[in-house]
Amino acid sequence: MPSDSKVEAKPLNELLVAVAAQDRSAFAPLYEATSAKLFGVTLRILRNRQQAEEVLQEVYIRIWRRAADYRPEKGTPMTWMITIARNRALDRRRQQKPELPLDDVEGYAETADPEPSPLAQAIAGEQGRALAACLDELGAEQRGCITLAYREGFTHGELAARFDTPLGTVKSWIHRGLRHLKECLGG
Repeated sequence: MPSDSKVEAKPLNELLVAVAAQDRSAFAPLYEATSAKLFGVTLRILRNRQQAEEVLQEVYIRIWRRAADYRPEKGTPMTWMITIARNRALDRRRQQKPELPLDDVEGYAETADPEPSPLAQAIAGEQGRALAACLDELGAEQRGCITLAYREGFTHGELAARFDTPLGTVKSWIHRGLRHLKECLGG
């Protein structure tokens, strides 16, 4: 990672420690430093501004209540908060039972937003291109399952129904596909 992220991580780490101690004065700067990115995450998943705003509010309530659970050795503060935002948005999306036509799955990874979220802009660089190249090496079913599972939050069962394929096969596609992506990306 660039050295800029280390400079950014230290204040966020300190702010999270203060928030964990219920320091209300630390919450505003934490919100200011992270809200745009976290809103981008929720909006990208939900594709509805009002719902994304509602989920973002839930995310910050969770951050306030769970700041003491943050462990620096497991990742950066931003990664921890993005995970909370992503999970909350996916929970909301699952409640809505999203339906994409099967024809849309093939080109889904390549679809571009008219206004990409800050998160999308951040990963659109070299790592994003490397991931896209590795995804292209997968079969259509594996690529579709992985894309829908990680981008849209589909469960294995939902994917099995969508692809009219046994659950075990879908799990194998995802497992093997993720293993291939890890190897392809040098991990």
